[in-house]
Amino acid sequence: MLEKEKAKYEKAILIGIVTKNQDEEKLTEFLDELEFLTYTAGGEVVKRFTQKMEVPNSKTFIGSGKMEEVLAYVEQHDIGTVVFDDELTPAQQRNIERILKAKIIDRTNLILDIFAQRAQTSYARTQVELAQYQYLLPRLTGLWTHLERQRGGIGMRGPGETEIETDRRIVRDRISLLKKKLLTIDKQMATQRGNRGKLVRVALVGYTNVGKSTLMNVIAKSNVFAENKLFATLDTTVRKVVIGNLPFLLSDTVGFIRKLPTQLVESFKSTLDEVREADLLLHVVDISHGQFEDHIASVNKILGEIESMDKPTIMVFNKIDAYEHKTIDEDDLTTEKTEVHYTLEEWKQTWMSRIGDNALFISAINKENMDSFRKRVYKEVRDIHVTRFPYNNFLYPEFVEE
Repeated sequence: MLEKEKAKYEKAILIGIVTKNQDEEKLTEFLDELEFLTYTAGGEVVKRFTQKMEVPNSKTFIGSGKMEEVLAYVEQHDIGTVVFDDELTPAQQRNIERILKAKIIDRTNLILDIFAQRAQTSYARTQVELAQYQYLLPRLTGLWTHLERQRGGIGMRGPGETEIETDRRIVRDRISLLKKKLLTIDKQMATQRGNRGKLVRVALVGYTNVGKSTLMNVIAKSNVFAENKLFATLDTTVRKVVIGNLPFLLSDTVGFIRKLPTQLVESFKSTLDEVREADLLLHVVDISHGQFEDHIASVNKILGEIESMDKPTIMVFNKIDAYEHKTIDEDDLTTEKTEVHYTLEEWKQTWMSRIGDNALFISAINKENMDSFRKRVYKEVRDIHVTRFPYNNFLYPEFVEE
């Protein structure tokens, strides 16, 4: 089920629709993210197709006229992969494949494919495989189009079970087996977490590709895999970190993304136990990204789903070295100043000012403002530790950077 081979470099086109719930600006933003996902999976996007619709077409997702336009482009440029921004129903996928005669992938399938490439440990691979089978189960019919449908009547009474029913049973059995395997691993991991003693636990959370692993490597002096691609980290990594004379545990978790497949949310909930059991969250944000506020909202939504919103949280605005803002010329009297024109100092005067000293601005890759970051984390960890063990207060005096 899981293929470890790297995806070949493939030419792909993207398709998305503008609806009453998703305007043109929002669609462009989602398609930018979809293009990055496609690049991460090993594809090159050569064109985008968009259409305005009230609701997606129940048979082909997009209208017949737009489908003809896509078909002409696919045939003319020998396109092998067509990627849709939203999850397709099994029927839509079959119909579109029949028309375009190309590989049809939706956002869910693409994310699952990237997870399959990135999964390294047995635990991550089991979680991804479970999500893949759950995605595959309702789509099995499309894989058996070469078989005649089972019909009633004389001479059509079969041996009792068609090939597709056999496959469905095999997939359901496999799903059941994987769930049992995950339960066993969950118990083992719970035991491991219980054996870590009474050290304060700190978890890095955030959107995918915001620099969590890079930050972890800087703080923990470790070599966690970090790359400028989506979902570089799937496996939770835990390291013991010492700031000053105070030790604590720091964990790097899987990044979040908008429109995250429900199958992955379910299968990766156990991975997020590390977040649930953390004493302190470091919410890392890529402030150089144009939609970082949406990213914060997406992360907070998932934190709410796993009941972790009320934990002490420090907002870490990373990649300040890459932050750029648009400028308005002095003689320009028509352009209205918006958030895209804010400098970092102006951002700090907005809603960020309400966060107070729980908002930190750093560059993990350039190690900018890391001293103030360490002091702030030290203070929070020390407060949690001293609250838990009042008699240890004298062991941890206020941290002073030498």
